[in-house]
Amino acid sequence: MSFILYAIMIGILDGGIYALMACGLTLVFGVMEVINVAQGSLVILGAYMSYVLASTLHLNLYLGLLITMPATFLLGMAIEWAFLRRLRVDRIALSILVTYGVSLAIEGGLGMIFGDTYVALPAPSGTFTLFGYATPDIKLYVFLMACAFLAGLYVLLYRTTFGAALRATVQNRTAAQLIGINVERISTLTFALGAALAAAGGMAFGATRSFHPGSAEDLISRLLVIIVLGGFGSLGGALVGALLFLVVEDMVSVLISPIWGPVVFFAGLILILLVRPQGLFGQLEARRQ
Repeated sequence: MSFILYAIMIGILDGGIYALMACGLTLVFGVMEVINVAQGSLVILGAYMSYVLASTLHLNLYLGLLITMPATFLLGMAIEWAFLRRLRVDRIALSILVTYGVSLAIEGGLGMIFGDTYVALPAPSGTFTLFGYATPDIKLYVFLMACAFLAGLYVLLYRTTFGAALRATVQNRTAAQLIGINVERISTLTFALGAALAAAGGMAFGATRSFHPGSAEDLISRLLVIIVLGGFGSLGGALVGALLFLVVEDMVSVLISPIWGPVVFFAGLILILLVRPQGLFGQLEARRQ
């Protein structure tokens, strides 16, 4: 029984990290109706930025976020202005193609600089006991960091003027424009915010496992599954979807085999979508424009 509880707790710890990475993805879709398949590459880019700062400047991983998050925030603004703002029709379909190109560019650049060798961030080597099993301290630390960022995002969305404007844009883009909200500015800042959260998630991801430029491909598939399960545009759905994904995967891996972890989850996802196509927290009807 203890190893089952251990698998559940590890799933929750890892799920918090994936929720941090997925929330930026679902937030961008909710505001812009853009599926940002470059989110996985932005996460890996953030991981490599933390790796460079830690290995060359010996900067603490958490202090390094003071550099990596603003840098990716600015990069996100540039991507939105250069590529996404000009999409006027078929935004969802075209955004997949455009952001896929951005993803390939980031992945290719990282490959040229760092090669295909796996690396990992220099994380603390201590452990703590969880249900009788030694668990790396870093898993708890980055989980708490993810919780702090998610709490900060909640405050930003529900306790600030910017958050009210963002939520109005999500609910009805045209009505938001009519009451004087600059939806283009909101879109730019939202995409940039999603990129900054990707950098934070990249640090957490790289501190708990090894990675290389190609890791973005598996990562984005997982993030997309999470927001499909939770419902496109739902932050609460991203959190619940991430926790369910990682808990189910870890439990099945422990009880049956690691090979069957993703298989069982995807089978469950198909069953859920057959009953509720919009996901757990999504809206079935299309958003009014």
